[in-house]
Order: sequence, then C-alpha cells, then structure tokens
Amino acid sequence: MAKKVYDDQSIVALKGPDKVRKRPGVIFGSDGIDGCEQSVFEIVSNSIDEAKEGFGSIIEISYFADNSVEVKDYGRGIPVGWNEKEQRYNWELVFCELYAGGKYEKGDNESYLYSLGLNGLGLCATQFAAEYMNVVINRDGYEHKLYFEKGENVGGLYKEQKRYRFTGTTIKWRPDTAVFTDIDIPLSYFQETLKRQAVVNSGILFKLDYKGEKFEYKYENGIVDYVAELCGDKRFTDVHFSEGERVGRDREDMKDYKVKLSAAFCFSNDVNVIEYYHNSSFLEHGGAPAKAAKSAFTFAIDNFIKNEGKYNKNESKITFDDITDSLILVTNCFSTVVSYENQTKKSITNKFIQEATNDFLRHVLEVYFIENRADALRIADQILLNKRSRETAEKTRANLKKKLTGSIDITNRIQKFVDCRSKDVSKREVYIVEGDSALGACKLGRDSEFQAIMPVRGKILNCLKADFEKIFKSDIITDLVKVLGCGIEVKSKHNRELNSFDLDMLRWSKVIICTDADVDGFQIRTLILTMIYRLMPTLIEKEKVYIAESPLFEITCGDDTYFAYSDKEKADILQKLDGKKINIQRSKGLGENQPEMMWQTTMNPETRRLILVTPEDAQKTSDTFDLLLGDNLQGRKEHIAKFGKSYLEMIDVS
Repeated sequence: MAKKVYDDQSIVALKGPDKVRKRPGVIFGSDGIDGCEQSVFEIVSNSIDEAKEGFGSIIEISYFADNSVEVKDYGRGIPVGWNEKEQRYNWELVFCELYAGGKYEKGDNESYLYSLGLNGLGLCATQFAAEYMNVVINRDGYEHKLYFEKGENVGGLYKEQKRYRFTGTTIKWRPDTAVFTDIDIPLSYFQETLKRQAVVNSGILFKLDYKGEKFEYKYENGIVDYVAELCGDKRFTDVHFSEGERVGRDREDMKDYKVKLSAAFCFSNDVNVIEYYHNSSFLEHGGAPAKAAKSAFTFAIDNFIKNEGKYNKNESKITFDDITDSLILVTNCFSTVVSYENQTKKSITNKFIQEATNDFLRHVLEVYFIENRADALRIADQILLNKRSRETAEKTRANLKKKLTGSIDITNRIQKFVDCRSKDVSKREVYIVEGDSALGACKLGRDSEFQAIMPVRGKILNCLKADFEKIFKSDIITDLVKVLGCGIEVKSKHNRELNSFDLDMLRWSKVIICTDADVDGFQIRTLILTMIYRLMPTLIEKEKVYIAESPLFEITCGDDTYFAYSDKEKADILQKLDGKKINIQRSKGLGENQPEMMWQTTMNPETRRLILVTPEDAQKTSDTFDLLLGDNLQGRKEHIAKFGKSYLEMIDVS
C-alpha cells in the first residue's frame, strides 16, 4: 500500500461555514447534544443582553416537534445596514463572520457593559451549524428578513417598510444533524437553563413553549427569591443579601475594569447548594468565584470560631467541606472584562475578579457576624459539628476498611467460609446459603474449582432500618461484606466518609443467594437482598447478584427423577407421565438434599436455574420489606386489610 504523502500541499485552511461545521466541538464544546444545547444558548444569550440593557423584558423560546428552535425578543433589533467602517453590511458580519459583533469596545457609556455574549462567535457559529435559519428583524421602521441554508445565505437581505408594535429579533433554525450527532434537546435543559437565567436577570420574563407545553420563569428579587426557594423552611438562618462594586485590573500593565458583586446565602442542615453566576452565565466549573468563596467563608468562619474560643485544645481547623454541608450560596456578579476558559463559559479565570470576590465576601461575613451574633453562633456550632462528624466518620471509615476489605487468610479467617481454588475472578462464584446443614450439602455438591460457600446463621439484621453503627456490630454482616471484598457504599452526605466501595475489589463474578423454598428461606433471602441493596447497590446495578432456584417437588418414575420448580411445572410433568406409576415428594430443605441432587438442581451451570436480581427487583423487595417490617404502621394495616384474606389458609388455627 502506498504511503500517504505529507508535503506543502497537505495543509488546508477551513473557510466560511466549514470552520464550525467540520469542528463544532471547538466552538460549542462538543458535537453531541451538549454542543447542540450550547448553540441554542448562544442565541438566547444575545436576547438576554438586549433585555439587560433595558430593551424588552420578555424573551420567548419555542422548541418544535421537528427539533427546530425559535427565539424571539423585543429588543432594538440587530443592526443589518451598511457599515462604513468595515465596508460590509452588518448582517454579513453578524451572521457570516466569526469574531464580529458589537461587544468588543466597552466603556462606561457603551452598550452591553455587562454582556453574556463576548466573542462575536455565538450567532454566526449557530448559523453555520444550522440546517436552515430564518431571521426576522424589526427596526428603523422596516421588517428585515434573512434566510440561510447550511451556513450560506440564500437571497440576500429582504427589506420592507412596515408598521409594527414592537422592535426586536426573531430567529428560527434547526440544528443540522450533519454537524451534531444528536439534536433532540430534552425539556429539562430548557427548564433548567431558563430558570437560571430568570434567577440572575431579575425582572425578565422567559416564556417557553416546548412542543406545545408552556412554562414561564421570572424572579422579581433574583437570587434572594431563589435561595429562599432552595432552602424552603429547612434553614436555621434567614436569607442574607449583599451587593457591592470594585474596580481593579488583572495585571499592572492592563486597564482597570469594573466588577459588580452580589451574593445571597443562608445555612441549613438539610439543603446544601452553591452556584456561581457571572454576566448571567452559570459557572458550572466555578473558577475564580469558587476559589474566592472557599477562601472567604473558611477564613471568616474559622476566625469567628477562634475568637469565640470554640475550638477544643489542639483541635484542627474547619475546612470548606465542613461549611458546604450546611451552606446555600448563590453569587451573581458582572464585570466589564471577563476571561472565560472557553466559549461554553462554564468557568472564569480573572485574577482581579477572584480578589474582588474574596474581599467582598470577607467583608460581608465580618459585618454579618457582628450584626447577627445569634445566627453566627448557630453557624459556628453547626460547622464544628460537621467537622467533628467528618473526622469521626474518617476514623470509622479507616477502621471499617481494615475490617471489611483485605485478603482472607489465616489471620483474617471467616468462620465456616469455604473458598474455591481458582483465583480467576471472572470464573469465581460465591453461594450465600442458609445455615450449617445447607453448607454441608452445598460443599459436597459444588465444583470446588470455582464455587465457594458462605453460610449465614439464621436471620440477619434488617439493614433497611438499622443505623450503620448497629449494622457493623453484626458479625454475620461484616463477614459477608468481607467475603465479597468490595467494601460498602454510602449515598448520604452525612455518612459519605464511610464509603469504601470499589467494584474492582469484588472477588466474584456471581453472588448467588441460595435458601430453602419455604417462608423462612424467603425471609432470609429478602434480608440478604436488603443488605446488598443498602450497602452495595452497585452490585445489583452491574448484574452481579443472583438467586438460585431450588425445586419445590421431586417426582420419581421408575429410575427417572424429575424436578418441578412450580405447581405449573409439576402439573406439566404429571401430564407427561399420565398412566405411569409415580411418586411425588415435596422437596426437602437444602441441608437434607443429596450432593448429587444439589449439583444437578442448584449448582451445575448447565442445569441450574439462576434468577438475575435487577434494580427494580431490589427496589420492590426494599419497599415491601419496609411496608411489612418497617415503621409504616398505617400502611401495614391497610395492606393486611386489603390482602390478608389471601393468606388465611397459611394460618394454623388448630
């Protein structure tokens, strides 16, 4: 095969729409649904900037069944006429030229002082990435119309003198599937994005029509209303709001710029949310404001605790993590200069913005603690409680990790656990069986090369209701966790330090629960499932947990033996053997079975029946267990009243 030539003619410069169409990820961050969503936000951003300047207070967004989008505002309308300075029409610059826009030159008297749009990329890039784009602009007494297909203008500018009630811009387009791999934008994206924009742009009404479903978003008091909404009545301090302004520069040789700062916060034991916004953009990855908040809150609260003498002797300082467990904070800042990490605007890097935010928040907290001493004391006590709980949990986690993980050897032996010979995790199986008698039968009936046996002695603890301290005092449970080897996972912010789960440490390809086919056996099975569901649910999600079906009936006919796993199977077998002499025996408990029968019915991969436990199964088991054995007394009464009659025949009334 001829080698590919790489020479002076191999270098190619992308031109026009291809700059975006062939590399959308460079502008939008992705060529998938995230990038498509970002392209929509670019258009919405321009309308927001107009409204923030005081031109129009309503923005309408429509999303249609064919995945097309329409954004309508009531601003001044995009300038589309002749530009003497550039010797081109403005519509060409705005829609067909990257890095062209009206937001580069900013002074105190200029438009778009604190704009979301910045680089002159968004509108043009979205047009380049569209299958088509229809534009209608009302301004200067005319209705202007433009039409584009796959990044190219069709027909130039159509201009008609017209009377209209409102100026503004309407843009309708369909993201191109030749550019994005997915253009089916979910409702949740619009709801989340428009709600956030309503929060940080108080007074602007966002109207959403999503395939016929209509929604509206508006926050008159901005982040104050939002923080109050987030915490509801689950707060132990009132919402506090502060705003200020700073002027400075990122570097000595650069010009000064202005930063407007505002923050709303409160403290809660049940809710913790921290969000940063800059020039209306949600900073998902934070950057400068996040670093500033971490420094300011940690410094201010630590300083207050020290001054109040609340630290114990030689006690370590609080961390920001201890604060975030109880903090609801939303900052909403604007600046005339801003450096985003990239076009998606999810993080900013300005040194001065970080310094200004840090200084602002430190001052706000210092004054707040002086003026609200009772709240300050409550905050200090709660943050110290968070810290001490975290430290206790870290110690507990370290001890648990030693206890629940590590190799199982002569120094770490688990009573009556019978291992297999194979070290290949992809082949190894562990049977969790009911009692010592089942251990004997399974041990003799298994393939010792790859099948291990772990007996449980009686009914284990109900892990659904017990706290972690009680759970880990149970030898049966800690032995089970140790045998599995993967640790535990805790999905609670208050106990997250207990988490030691690592799926890669699981010692088995299959975890098989094997109990008698009777009431006691079913209850033990349920308890084991509940334990796994609470302590290591990922094992169920990753399809590692199974239930071994054991036969209900043993049917013999001459030298042949048949096993029925249900009444229907028994009936089918009897029909098949009609007229022959047969013997039907209710299957014994596992411990009474012969090894050959155990192998044939329960352990042989060729003939056994395993039921895969799914997350839905585990949730149903947990819910039922909670209903029948939990704290829901009223629910249990209602359940018995409704279904109790079905089980009357099981009650011994003799």
